[in-house]
Amino acid sequence: MSTEEKSATPRSLAEELRVRDDVSLAALLRSRPDLITPVPTDLTQLATRAATRASVVRALERLDRFALQTAEALAVAADPAPYDELLRLMAGDPGPATDPAVAAALPRSLAVLREQALVWGADDRLRLVRTARELLAPSPQHPSPTGLGPTVREATAGMSPGRIQELLAAVGLPSTHDSVSAVSALGALFTDRPRMTELLAALPEESREVLARLVWGPPYGQVTHDPAPHLRALLDRGLLLPTAPGTVVLPREVALHLREGRAHRAPEPVPPPVEAAAAHRPRVVDATAAGQALAALATVEELLKEWDEGGPAVLRAGGLSVRDLKRTAVALDVTEPVAAFWVELAYAAGLIASDGQADERYAATPAYDEWRELPTAERWAGLAEAWLTATRTPGVVGGRDAKDRTLSALGPNLDRSAAPEVRQRVLALLAGLPEGASPTEESVLARLRWERPLRGPQREQRETREPREEDLRSRLARWTLSEAELLGVTGRGALAAPGRALIGAPEPVRPAPEAAESEGPGDKLPVHHRALPSPLPATPAEQAAATAAAARLIAPLFPEPLDHVLLQADLTAVAPGPLERPLADLLGVLADVESKGGATVYRFTPGSVRRALDAGRTAADLHAVLARHSRTPVPQPLTYLIDDVARRHGLLRVGAASAYVRCDDDTTLDEILADKRAAGLGLRRLAPTVLAAQADPAALLEGLRAIGFAPAAESAAGDVLIARADAHRTPPRTPPVPVPEGPPVPDDTLLTAAIRAVRAGDLASTAPRKPGPGEGGAPAAGELPRTGAAETLATMQAAVMTGEALWIGYVNAEGAASQRVVAPIRVEGGFVTAYDHTADEVRTYPLHRITGVAELADDAL
Repeated sequence: MSTEEKSATPRSLAEELRVRDDVSLAALLRSRPDLITPVPTDLTQLATRAATRASVVRALERLDRFALQTAEALAVAADPAPYDELLRLMAGDPGPATDPAVAAALPRSLAVLREQALVWGADDRLRLVRTARELLAPSPQHPSPTGLGPTVREATAGMSPGRIQELLAAVGLPSTHDSVSAVSALGALFTDRPRMTELLAALPEESREVLARLVWGPPYGQVTHDPAPHLRALLDRGLLLPTAPGTVVLPREVALHLREGRAHRAPEPVPPPVEAAAAHRPRVVDATAAGQALAALATVEELLKEWDEGGPAVLRAGGLSVRDLKRTAVALDVTEPVAAFWVELAYAAGLIASDGQADERYAATPAYDEWRELPTAERWAGLAEAWLTATRTPGVVGGRDAKDRTLSALGPNLDRSAAPEVRQRVLALLAGLPEGASPTEESVLARLRWERPLRGPQREQRETREPREEDLRSRLARWTLSEAELLGVTGRGALAAPGRALIGAPEPVRPAPEAAESEGPGDKLPVHHRALPSPLPATPAEQAAATAAAARLIAPLFPEPLDHVLLQADLTAVAPGPLERPLADLLGVLADVESKGGATVYRFTPGSVRRALDAGRTAADLHAVLARHSRTPVPQPLTYLIDDVARRHGLLRVGAASAYVRCDDDTTLDEILADKRAAGLGLRRLAPTVLAAQADPAALLEGLRAIGFAPAAESAAGDVLIARADAHRTPPRTPPVPVPEGPPVPDDTLLTAAIRAVRAGDLASTAPRKPGPGEGGAPAAGELPRTGAAETLATMQAAVMTGEALWIGYVNAEGAASQRVVAPIRVEGGFVTAYDHTADEVRTYPLHRITGVAELADDAL
C-alpha cells in the first residue's frame, strides 16, 4: 500500500464517518435513531455512541438473517479482514463448491453493515466494530452461532512451551526458539489445505469420525485422563486442544478446513418466500372482509351496551377479573381470548376506560357517543387504526408476568413494543402476494424469522433443535393473522382492499369480472412473493391518510342501513341487514337478540315488551312503529302480546312508604296476599286498594315481577316513573399511548438539522489551530482553549478588524461546555457578536462565559 493510500484509509470509525456524505449519514441515523437521542456534539461522539453495547445490541437485533451471518463471519475472521476472506467464510473455498447465491448476496449484506456503522474500513481492511466482535465472537460462556471454537493461538494461550514443541514434532514441523513462532507455525499448517489433507488422511477412521461430530459445533468435547488411541492421535497433533481438565476443543482453523472454509453450515442469502395456500376472487375477499367488519362493529357496540350503565369493577392491581372476562365472553357469545381482544380494542380506540370513582368501574367514554354518530366506514377505520398502532397485546392475557402474576385484560404489563411493527409487516407480506391469495401461516412465520432472527439462548435452542417456547414475534404474527380476520382487514385469509389501503400499500390492478379466475374450494396457488417496502406509514399524518383511504374503500362494500324488518308469526322479527340506528335502538329494547349473522333474528317476549313500556313507550306507540317498519303484516300473536302486557303494566303501583302497592282492583291485591311466594315481601293491607311492604321499592318491584305481575313504579306525586336507565360515562379520557420500541425514526427535517449540527460541531472540534503565545503547540482536539480575559478581548478585537475566524470555548448558563468556530463582527459592552460557523447563524456571547480563544490555521475554513 502506498503512502497516499495509507493516509486515505480511515484509521477509526470516526474518520470513516467524517468522509461520508449527508445521504449516508442520514441513512445511518434513520436505521439507528438512538444515535441522535440526544444529538451528538460531533462525529467523534457519534462514533463513540455507535460503538456502545446497548446501541450495538439494538442494531444487531434488527439485522436480517444473512446480514447477521455476515457479521458473525467477520467476528471469527482476522481483524482486519480482506473481502476475499469474508467471501470464503460465507461461500466456501474457491471452486465448484462455492455457493453463487451467497457470493451474489454478500455485497448487499456488507453494505447494510457499513450503512449501520457496524463494519468500517476499505474492502481490503474490513473491521467489525469492537463491541459487535465481542458479542458475536465464540467463547466458552457464549458459543457462536457459527459453531466455531477458539483459534490455535487462543486455545494454546496457557499451554507450556514444552508441550507446544511436542505438537510441532508430532505434525512434522521443526522446533522453534519460542512459543509465539511455534503457535504461528502450527496455525499455518492448519490453514494449508494440501498439508492438512495429508495430515488428516494419516489418521485412523475413528479419529476422523470424532472430528466430524465436532466440526459444525458445539466444538467442545469431554475426554478421560487416559484417552483412547484415536483420541490420543488427535491430541498429540493439536487437532484437539485441552481447554480445562477433561475438556478439549476443536481449533477454529481445523474446523474451517473440514468445512471447506464455511463459517455457517447453511447460509441463507435469500429470504424464504411467502407461499399462498389458496386463491380467492378479490371481490369475494372484499365482501367477506366487509361482512366481518360489520360483525366487528356490532360486537363492539354490544360490548359497550353491556357496560352502558357501568361495567365491571376495576381490580386493585388494575384490569378485569377472570370472572368478569368470562361474563363478558358469555354476553358476546365468544371465547375468552376473543372477548379479551374486543375489550382491548375498545380500550385502545378510547371507547372505554375506568371512571375514576371511589368504587372504580369500567364504562364507556364520551368519545363512544361521538363514535356512534360517525358513518359506518369511519367507525370501522377508527377501530382498524387503533388495532394497527396499539402496543397493547390481548394475546398475552391469561399468561404470567416476570413476577408470576396473571396478566389480566385492561390491566398493566400488556404492552409489547414490537406489536405494531409485526402487525404492519405481516400485512405487508400479505400485500406482496397476488390479490386474493391467502398465505400459509408457517411461510409467514419463516419469513419473519429470517427478517429478525432470534439471538441468545433462544437462537441456540432453535439451531440445536431443542424444544423451546415460541418466540414473541412468531406469537404476535399468529395473533395478527387471526385478529385481522376478526376485524375485517382480511377476508378468507387474504388481504382485502381496505386492509391494503390501511398500510399504505399500492392498490393492484384488478382484472375485469369476466377475466377473474374461478374459485374453488381449497385451490392451491404456489407463488413467488414480492417484498413491499417496510416500514409502511411512518408518521401520524401518513397513517391518518391511509386510514381515510381505507374508509373510502370499505364504504361501498357496506350495505345501506335498512328501515324495515320482517315480522313473523312465531313472535320473531328478522332484520335482513344492518338497521338504521333509531330502529335498531328500538328493537334492542323491545326484543331480545336470538341469533346474529347475515340476518339478525329478534324475539319478542313479555319481559322485552315490559322493558319497552318501562322505558316510556305506550302500546299505541309500539303498534304504530311495528306497522310502519314491517314489510309483512303485524302478526296477531304479537299484537295480543303487546296489548296483554300493556293491560297489566301499571295496574299495580309501587311507591315508597318503606314501600307500598296500590291497585284499583282489590281482588288482585287479594291474589298477591294469598300467594306464598310473596311472603318474603312483608305485605299487609292498609286499605282495600293499598298494601304496605317491608321491602324497598326496587326489591318489591322485582319480587312482584318474579311472581308474574307487571307492576309499575310511581313518583311521590302518583305519576308513573319511566324506568329509562341513565347511561354511565367516564370523564373525558384519552386512548392509551403506544409504548414505542426505542426512539422513533426521525423525519427528514430532524435528520437535516441533526446532520448539520453534528458537522458544525465536528468542524469546531477538528479545525486546526495555531499555537498560542508561549505554547509549544495548538490545544488538543476536544480540549477547550484557555486564555486570560485581556488576551481574549484583544484577540476578538483583532479578529473584527481582520475578519478572521477564531476557535473559542464557551460555557452556557446551564454550565454545559462546548467549543465553537466563530467570526467576530462586533465587540462592545462585554459581549461579542459573531457569525457562528457551528450553528450557521449570527449569535451574541457574553465575554465572561468564553473560557479562551485560539486562532485557526490559515486553511482551516
